[in-house]
Amino acid sequence: MVYQPPAGARDLLPLDVAQKRWIEERLQQIFHRWGYHRIITSTLERMDTLMAGGAIQRQAVIQLQNSEDEELGLRPELTASIARTAVTRMAGATLPQRLYYNANVFQRPQDYRHNQPQEFYQAGVELLGGSGLLADAEVLLLIADCLQALSLNRWHIILGEAGIIRSLLEVFPTHLRNQIRHAIAHLDRVSIDNLPLSEELRERARIILDLRGKSSNVLQKVSSLDLDPLQQERVNNLKSLLELLENRGNFPLILDLSLIQTFDYYTGISFEIVSETETGARVLGRGGRYDQLLELYHPQGQNIPGIGFVFFIEDLYQAISDSVQLPQTIPATNWLVVAESKSAYAAAFAYAQKLRDSAHLVRVEMDLGAKDADTIRQYARDRSIAQIAWVKSDCSTTIESII
Repeated sequence: MVYQPPAGARDLLPLDVAQKRWIEERLQQIFHRWGYHRIITSTLERMDTLMAGGAIQRQAVIQLQNSEDEELGLRPELTASIARTAVTRMAGATLPQRLYYNANVFQRPQDYRHNQPQEFYQAGVELLGGSGLLADAEVLLLIADCLQALSLNRWHIILGEAGIIRSLLEVFPTHLRNQIRHAIAHLDRVSIDNLPLSEELRERARIILDLRGKSSNVLQKVSSLDLDPLQQERVNNLKSLLELLENRGNFPLILDLSLIQTFDYYTGISFEIVSETETGARVLGRGGRYDQLLELYHPQGQNIPGIGFVFFIEDLYQAISDSVQLPQTIPATNWLVVAESKSAYAAAFAYAQKLRDSAHLVRVEMDLGAKDADTIRQYARDRSIAQIAWVKSDCSTTIESII
């Protein structure tokens, strides 16, 4: 019998890990420079936490059950877990809180097929207690800084506004609202044409479905929909954000007010980070504002605004996989320490430790014995080990460079 990981899981070999860490370390450096601190939450959560008040569908969660018949699940994303942690373990902390994470998540695919991935790696940030124009702009500009650190140039952000689209859907019959929302999310004009709507409402749905493109054109279209004062205020706030981003210069953005995210807890801006590749567009991450999520977990129901985003590490890797910057080999060992006899074992371990105590990272392997000198040298060449230290029982050492 050949043992394999379970369907939907995979193993990361040393080179995979080196490349994954290359990406994560550069993201982490940017997060630190923007004042974000790492948080680690539990992989296991109660189902009511993971479902975020119904914003995350139960079928998206890989469920477990403990001996007390408590419903548990593996986190499908990190925002809900961080929201729960922030209002319980971090209650009373000074706001805003800038937090980042680097973790694995588990998602059950909607159309399950054998070996379809169910475990993913993500890195992202949550800005808790920050609302308004500056917080929204900070998160979007942080994304640009991260992608620049990865030397990724061909990308853009598709920006929506969940509050606007949700309010625009309120004029439709309640029993049809989910179908219209689904049709807009999937750009499904045929479904809209076949729904039992008046011609006026059908035309309104078509306009909403087409609210994407150049910012000025989209804002002009949405303003033609007879907005109420609250809707107009949201549009004005969005316009101010766009103007602020444009002042940064050459910020790659497509406005798409028909954008509807998978997780339905967004209340303000929502967005996708998209890379342009030779084979088409690839979604590298997504995020948005969720001003009603934290109150679900707060003991007193206190409302704390939040906004964040997530990068999908596997998709980032695919977007930069041809980059010469990514490690192409695992780091080589610097030294191989060889005890020339049994009586030299202690001296060899001592010498290896002396090398490891260097102020700089030095990788040191111990030869495990039972090899002749030629075999040891060939092993060093195969592993690209630069130097061999031959240690005698009197602690004298001969250094041999391997070419």
